[in-house]
Amino acid sequence: MRAIPGKIDLIDLHSHILPGVDDGAPDFEVSLAMARMAVADGIEVMACTPHFMPGLYDNQSEDIRQRISMLNQRFYDEGIELALVVGCDAHIRPDFVDCLRQGQLLTLHDSRYVLFEPSHTVMPRRLDELLFNVSMAGFVPILTHPERFKWIENNYEVFVQLAKAGVWMQITAGSLTGRFGKRSQYWAKRMLAEGLVSILATDAHNVKSRPPLLSEAFRVAEAEVGLDEATHLVVTRPGCILENLPVEHVPPLLDSAGLEPKKDSLWHRLFGG
Repeated sequence: MRAIPGKIDLIDLHSHILPGVDDGAPDFEVSLAMARMAVADGIEVMACTPHFMPGLYDNQSEDIRQRISMLNQRFYDEGIELALVVGCDAHIRPDFVDCLRQGQLLTLHDSRYVLFEPSHTVMPRRLDELLFNVSMAGFVPILTHPERFKWIENNYEVFVQLAKAGVWMQITAGSLTGRFGKRSQYWAKRMLAEGLVSILATDAHNVKSRPPLLSEAFRVAEAEVGLDEATHLVVTRPGCILENLPVEHVPPLLDSAGLEPKKDSLWHRLFGG
């Protein structure tokens, strides 16, 4: 990875930088501004993860691939040293697993890892069953920004159990730094302290209210859980995703007391990894 003076090289696996496809960047100019901000912050690789939400954002895989390729070329022409990889922010649908198998939902860099976004307002019925089916199909579901869900207060144990079962949790950088308010910050820090968080990402939509900034959250995480785990959140585990490494080859989560690796996961129980 290239070196950025005074910064570590960061990997951001959740963004809406792709222009004109969802509620993120509306045009190329905003995408370029976001890219320049991300590079200045130390981000080297960013996943384009537009919403795949039937009825609202009916994005198609091949079209998104072509758009990402065009945006990568535009960055190259502009001298912006940011590498984009494919992905999507996948919402619940009846044929979720079939769409994954058929490539109609984009995994992160065509790996086994997929971002999964349930409803923000109501806990979906049979959520655990759906995520179990995703994992049994050979994929690793990454639950996006649970700290921002309105239903977390009354259902926190659900996230604890999902994490223990092998579902990855992705916390938004802005939640950890307080950009989304004290409520989201509380849950982000609690989940981080209790060893439930696998990765941090920006979930960037623009350069003002939801910017592509990750380094400040890295520093907060460093203060909360130490340098090694903070690095795992923004470099090591995201890098393992890009390499499509199996879960057993990825640095494990830490417990909330002695910061020791968690072993009670679905993959450890089934495969002994």
